[in-house]
Amino acid sequence: IRNFAIVAHVDHGKSTLADRFLEITNTVPKEKLKEQFLDQNPISRERGITIKLAPVRMEYKGYTLNLIDTPGHMDFSYEVSRTLAACEGAILLVDATSGVQAQTVAHFNAAKSENLKIIPAINKIDLESANIEKTEKELTEFFGFSKDEIYYVSAKTGKNVEELLLAIITKLPYPKGDEEKPLRALIFDAVFDLHRGVIAFVRVVDGKMRKGEKVRFLSSNLKTEASETGYFSPFLVPKEELSTGEIGYVVTGIKDIRLCRVGDTIATENDTVSQLPGYSTPKPLVFFGVYPRDQKDLVHLKEALNKLSLNDASLSISSEQSAFLGTGFKVGFLGLLHADIVRERLIQEGGIEPVLTMPRVLYEKENGEILEPYMNLIVYVPSQYLGSVMTLCQQKKGILKNVEYHDKNAVLIYEMPYSMFIRGLSSELKTVSSGFSSIDYEITDYRKADLVNLEIAINETPIDVLSELVYKDESYQDAKEKTEKLKEVLPRKQFRQVIQAKVGGKILSRSEIPPFRKDVLAKMSGGDRTRKDKLLQKQRKGKTRMNTFGRVDLPPQALFSLISDLKS
Repeated sequence: IRNFAIVAHVDHGKSTLADRFLEITNTVPKEKLKEQFLDQNPISRERGITIKLAPVRMEYKGYTLNLIDTPGHMDFSYEVSRTLAACEGAILLVDATSGVQAQTVAHFNAAKSENLKIIPAINKIDLESANIEKTEKELTEFFGFSKDEIYYVSAKTGKNVEELLLAIITKLPYPKGDEEKPLRALIFDAVFDLHRGVIAFVRVVDGKMRKGEKVRFLSSNLKTEASETGYFSPFLVPKEELSTGEIGYVVTGIKDIRLCRVGDTIATENDTVSQLPGYSTPKPLVFFGVYPRDQKDLVHLKEALNKLSLNDASLSISSEQSAFLGTGFKVGFLGLLHADIVRERLIQEGGIEPVLTMPRVLYEKENGEILEPYMNLIVYVPSQYLGSVMTLCQQKKGILKNVEYHDKNAVLIYEMPYSMFIRGLSSELKTVSSGFSSIDYEITDYRKADLVNLEIAINETPIDVLSELVYKDESYQDAKEKTEKLKEVLPRKQFRQVIQAKVGGKILSRSEIPPFRKDVLAKMSGGDRTRKDKLLQKQRKGKTRMNTFGRVDLPPQALFSLISDLKS
């Protein structure tokens, strides 16, 4: 048995390489094989990225090869780390056209922390734009590989892929474990089936997992029966038992996926065994208010969110109220991509298009002080853009911890508030580096933050969904930007609209949208001046009355458009 994963930066060819492995090992007949075969999720196929890990068992030259195709995006780094814990080795794949990127470094470090044997491979060598020499140099300088260790492949054409497959057998260690010991199995993923309940994806570390056996989840002490066990072909294939070192699945019958946690350990019901290391509950990092466009669709939205949460234990959902939007839900996500994918799934699978409010992070309070999450940020950038990237990171409250130079590239490591990331740091970095930068991050701790509540009001009426916590030293700038943006996007009315941004009752910025003014003299071709003055005076009195009694009426559709404009 050989258990391995393919890890790489986004779009470096992981799923295409997996396709070639399936083809060479005849796991999937060639006529049934389609591009990105393991990416069964329609959104994953549409975007061309892996958003859900996919295990598959291959038989090759008398060996059982268990491959796990992993997501490349940083939002799913916990999923990748638990996948690596189920393996003995990993292929580190690097695109020859773009070289080592930030998530290449992050995945290498994750694999090293799990003590995995790593096989480096350069992909896309068939392309004219491939810079094999540069990529080779980066692999040797960044990670200390020798040139003899590197494999040069084209996952698209299949060139040298079989040699890489043979290296998995010859270079990766076989699984260690004791078949005579009591059962210990690591959960590295789980899905929900309407008829059979939660299906846990497991790696058997010690002992055997048998069909019909009573099992226990160590973190929650929940007990259930393994009604079916088996392996992935990549589809579920039943098998009476899973032995030490095997990767497979177990049907648990549990009706709540949150009880089957990734990283948890499964043991037989009455055996006393220790938890496998590395378990932690993935915490949501970014929160959005999720609202229906029409309150009549509230029940529909709730059902759609609950259905999605059956297959996504990382979602946290709770009700919230808004004076302007009505009833909705506060939903926690692993990151901005995760939020965007859930929104798309609500549209495609739930048949409802929700509105997401401004993103916000989770703050903590300690001894009356507000604490905010900090991240360790890795920025990989060509040296020619180093100055502009460092200037931007400094503006974003970044603390430079380290700089490494490799040929014509640099790796910057910063400590920075996570709120900067959800406020557009990624796109700003792309702008100042002409699209050549790549980043990865990891939440490290919570630190004291000097924050104030920036309240937005129109004609003295607070707009709750537009208010947010901002840094005190940036509050004037944020207030000015918001009031100016609101002035641009709000429609004019018959009365004057005064937009104010306040902190603790103090007005920091103010914009005014003048009212429409009807030309009341248009129908008068001539006549007495006093008659004209009388009409103008009557209009002024009406406008004064409107300014006093005119109610701020922001219909949901206008507010949704407004939130969208402010996000952009």
